[in-house]
Amino acid sequence: MRLAEIIELRPVPAAGLLATLTRRCPLSCAHCSTSSGPRGEDTPADALRRFVGGFTAEDRPAVLMLTGGEPLLRPALVDELAALAASAGTRTAVLSGMFFAADGRTPARILRALRHVDHFSASIDVFHEREVPRAAAFRAVHHIMESGIDVSFHVVGHSADDPYLADITASIRTEFHDRAAVLVNHVRPAGRAAGWTAARPVPAGDGAGPPAPCAMAAWPVVAFDGTVTACCNQRVVDARPVPAHLRLGDIAMDDWPHIRRRCQESPVLRSLRTAGVASCTDCRGLTRRPAALAAAERAGSSPAAGAMDMLGARLQRDAGAEVLVRRYGSERYAPLVLLGGPADEEAPA
Repeated sequence: MRLAEIIELRPVPAAGLLATLTRRCPLSCAHCSTSSGPRGEDTPADALRRFVGGFTAEDRPAVLMLTGGEPLLRPALVDELAALAASAGTRTAVLSGMFFAADGRTPARILRALRHVDHFSASIDVFHEREVPRAAAFRAVHHIMESGIDVSFHVVGHSADDPYLADITASIRTEFHDRAAVLVNHVRPAGRAAGWTAARPVPAGDGAGPPAPCAMAAWPVVAFDGTVTACCNQRVVDARPVPAHLRLGDIAMDDWPHIRRRCQESPVLRSLRTAGVASCTDCRGLTRRPAALAAAERAGSSPAAGAMDMLGARLQRDAGAEVLVRRYGSERYAPLVLLGGPADEEAPA
């Protein structure tokens, strides 16, 4: 499963599920949006197994994205969840900080964990490279690719003109002969980066501007404590209580069909996906603006709201992965998400 296929599904309500397995991570990257470290919560394994085990061929997300923290600190759970998902027809992707690759090897336990996985994404940036050398990470990704799994890289830099981004993307393209896609984002003021990025311009997607449809309100997100949110913004995922209009349920009590229905049919979420708000801050603050929240509820409850939501999702999906990344990632490097695929395909310039 190529990265572009995953990104194309991102605007489609309930087409995917993001599941956090742990807040723990052996790395201590300065830009970590989740403030992960050696100590932290593990999402309840039994609840995750029950929830993913409830997927059926008739009612399931197309993609299950396993993340953290570092999901591969729980390799047996990654294996179990990917196998459960595959039995229902759901494909699984894993995002890893490559902690296991410091010496360039890929331990057997990691390869076992990935045997039912359809896509593997490696995080690599100036922060990760202080703890996992680039050459070692590349060797490990080669091992994973040789096992038959499609791979990509998630890269973060300070801004589009960050010289590190030019260097690392060129290095990846050369090393992997354009067989690995690259998703480039800019450091955002969340988690450990919140303090030291305070003086920097707010990245696109968080700052105020004209209202715009929000594709990030399409996939449910399982947080560390099992709470399911409607948004992947870290301030939403970590907030307790979660703003009511962005809370979809809890995997300890709710099954996938319930979460899917609320995601797809919530009038407020429909309004966010089709009309949007000026900023993520405005969205989180809707509970403090009863009139605005009521207006979103009314708009999303209209007879045409469901059809508009479906049409908007289809148009964004048809526009392709590069267009979505231009909105939410680094516009300059957006074409790199199209890399990968059969060897005879022409790579983006």
